[in-house]
Amino acid sequence: MNISRPQADPLIAKLEILADAARYDASCASSGGKQRSARPGGIGSVTGSGLCHAYTPDGRCISLLKILLTNFCIYDCLYCVSRRSSSVKRARFTVDEVVRLTLGLYRRNCIEGLFLSSGIARSEDDTMADMVRVVKALREEHGFRGYIHLKTIPGASAELLREAGLYADRLSMNVELPTEASLRRLAPEKSPGRIKRGMATTRSFIDDAAEKPRRAKPKTFAPAGQSTQMIVGADAASDLDIMRTSTSLYASYALKRVYFAAFSPTGHPSPDLQSKPAPLIREHRLYQSDWLMRHYGFGLEELAGGMTGGMLDLTIDPKLAWALAHRALFPLDVNTAPREALLRVPGLGVRAVDRLVAARRYARLRYADIARLAGAMRRARAFIVTDDHRPGTEIDSPALRARLVPQPVQLRLL
Repeated sequence: MNISRPQADPLIAKLEILADAARYDASCASSGGKQRSARPGGIGSVTGSGLCHAYTPDGRCISLLKILLTNFCIYDCLYCVSRRSSSVKRARFTVDEVVRLTLGLYRRNCIEGLFLSSGIARSEDDTMADMVRVVKALREEHGFRGYIHLKTIPGASAELLREAGLYADRLSMNVELPTEASLRRLAPEKSPGRIKRGMATTRSFIDDAAEKPRRAKPKTFAPAGQSTQMIVGADAASDLDIMRTSTSLYASYALKRVYFAAFSPTGHPSPDLQSKPAPLIREHRLYQSDWLMRHYGFGLEELAGGMTGGMLDLTIDPKLAWALAHRALFPLDVNTAPREALLRVPGLGVRAVDRLVAARRYARLRYADIARLAGAMRRARAFIVTDDHRPGTEIDSPALRARLVPQPVQLRLL
């Protein structure tokens, strides 16, 4: 007697391939989205604080259906798992399949939004048009009000970019690599000029929508702005090179975020690709440096002073590296130092500093007050002064760095 085995769901088989291919794209944070709830008969919502409710194994916080429309691609970029010459399994969703997956997973409370990217299967405009049809169907046909991040295609028409921004919360376009020279060497079929024009076009649409109309209803275009991504470790660019490029991108395109993606060789790695140690730690240090420049008032050249050969220290965070290189500026009196200076103290974050500045208006702060308002003081204690605490010569001790370097911890096996 023949017993036939149940057939695997073809949609699930596609999902396994295209969700796995999408994991190499880091630029999927949803913070900054416009607060929005479903209208009667609609579905989904997004809060202003973003949709970061689930954590990936490397620490990224997401709650989005994160997939590629297809991993077929006409390009052969050496760093990309979906490159034309790669031997990976290929798949392609239809527009309707992506819509059904998004709505189905939302109704099961698995996701709160969609991150959609794609390989370029036939042409830039053809792929971009399919992606726009997905988000348009979700918004107009199904009333979906959840968060949508759409990865736009360099070389796609301005009209398609404009339409994408009418339905997506955030648009992004990858610059791919830190330098144009690296892009030409590792992805010779891609054009730096096309990428720049695409990002500039998106910025112009965002700027136009931001202009306050006199009478008409305000226009909405990608309310969470645009972002980009750089691959870290596929070329010989130093951390300083990467940070200079990201600083320029923020200024040129009014980006909300530059994402860094640690390169991991896949398939058949090319001998042209660089192999960097501890890629995820390096990626983390770049994110920390980016945060310091955007929220703590650090300048690029200041952070460069704590580097060796243009590379960030992998053993300690860049703020501590800067403080150790500028010990003459410490310790700071927390009762009199300006907010900008306190933000430079290792271990004190923005919220902690704001609490201290607010509290000292009413009383002189003691060490216990600082600990209560700021939390753990292990890193900060050598860099601050209060009425009842003076670190003495600790700030000048050669052993200070060793004491502040995080100690390795043996993981439990069971």
